[in-house]
Amino acid sequence: MRRILTLGLIASLVPTLNLVHGDQDAKAVTPFNGKNRIGWQVKSKKIKWVVGKAEMDPKDNARLKVIPGSGQLVNQPPSEDIFTEEKFGDGVFEVEFMIPKGSNSGIYLMGEYEVQILDSYGRDKVGPGDLGGLYNAAAPRVNASKKPGEWQTFIIDFRAPRFKDGKKTANARFEKVTLNGKVIHQNVEMKGPTPGGLTGKEAATGPLMFQGNHGPVVFRTIKFTRHATD
Repeated sequence: MRRILTLGLIASLVPTLNLVHGDQDAKAVTPFNGKNRIGWQVKSKKIKWVVGKAEMDPKDNARLKVIPGSGQLVNQPPSEDIFTEEKFGDGVFEVEFMIPKGSNSGIYLMGEYEVQILDSYGRDKVGPGDLGGLYNAAAPRVNASKKPGEWQTFIIDFRAPRFKDGKKTANARFEKVTLNGKVIHQNVEMKGPTPGGLTGKEAATGPLMFQGNHGPVVFRTIKFTRHATD
């Protein structure tokens, strides 16, 4: 009798668990469709972002070799920053990226707060300008960098700044940043926007922006999941 009751209880919970999972999926946004740049804009006409596939150039490990195809957003400078038409606030960003040797790029939350991308593999000491650094704000706790040419993953839990009657009441905050499975930031408050952002101004929502005017970089998985309280 006890086993029957237990099985019955599990069965009764399954629909609830499915609803929770479905609700999370409903909140997820994938701004890159893997086929083209629809939904993305650039600062100027100087754009070298293409959709295809990329790997390290076997003739030059500081460059990417672009292969015709789909699924990846690839930048070959000289180029410009690219950003989403859609705007975001609180939530979790998951981004997979790959860079060649010595490259430099960045992920700007809301177009204004940069998480640095840099070839920092093998460095004993890292600062705010290294991979995973919150530029001009905080160095990563550890160097979690992989080798150039390997895919790497950021999971960024972000809280947007708060405003009331046109005045900021709370700063933006990186609640948690994970790089390649290692926690590199927790509860870091941003007193203002990072230099080089989209507008240099803060707002309640903003686009996701990738830096394109520094070095080659390729992105594939790009996902945003709103906080459950949104």
